[in-house]
Amino acid sequence: MTDRVDALLDIRQLIEDFFLYAQLNKIEIYNEFSLQHELGIFLRDNLQGYRIQFERNVSYFIPDNKTIKKEIDITIFNEDKSEKYAIELKHPLNGQHPEQMYSFVKDIKFMEELKDRGFNKTATVTLVSDRPFYEGRNNEGIYKYFREGYAVYGQIFKPTGPLKGKDSITLKGNYEFSWRPVYSNSRYYVIEV
Repeated sequence: MTDRVDALLDIRQLIEDFFLYAQLNKIEIYNEFSLQHELGIFLRDNLQGYRIQFERNVSYFIPDNKTIKKEIDITIFNEDKSEKYAIELKHPLNGQHPEQMYSFVKDIKFMEELKDRGFNKTATVTLVSDRPFYEGRNNEGIYKYFREGYAVYGQIFKPTGPLKGKDSITLKGNYEFSWRPVYSNSRYYVIEV
């Protein structure tokens, strides 16, 4: 008999396959919306027996929807929802590096919450074209997670604004990742929760 865990989708591999496919087929990813839809189309073309939906409210899947965010960028699920996956995406284009990094952490927390509430697997995908997201002279505070340690964990404080150093997100897990090159000057990472 096959172990149930072995039958689950390999979300990380699907996402890595997508980026390879997008590069080989010269699919232009120019903002977060295009990333969401191109990945969704790829998933629909490559997964049989699953629904792939965008911006689904958490309440569609679980009664306890007191989560850090309310809508899931991409959901993959079977007919009776006994198998369900969530993917959160980020593709920041307008700088705001430390604040965007804090948004990356928020996505990880959201995926932890969904996993705790019965999702089989969850993942965050971040695609950047600005070098300061993954490289720079300042490796203190929030930068250390993304530029030096390549792991996100523990209590992470808001890096800017009036709530700087007061507001925080605490992660349960320790999520190691690596920035992978894609396209000419872009990099991405996948964190599976």
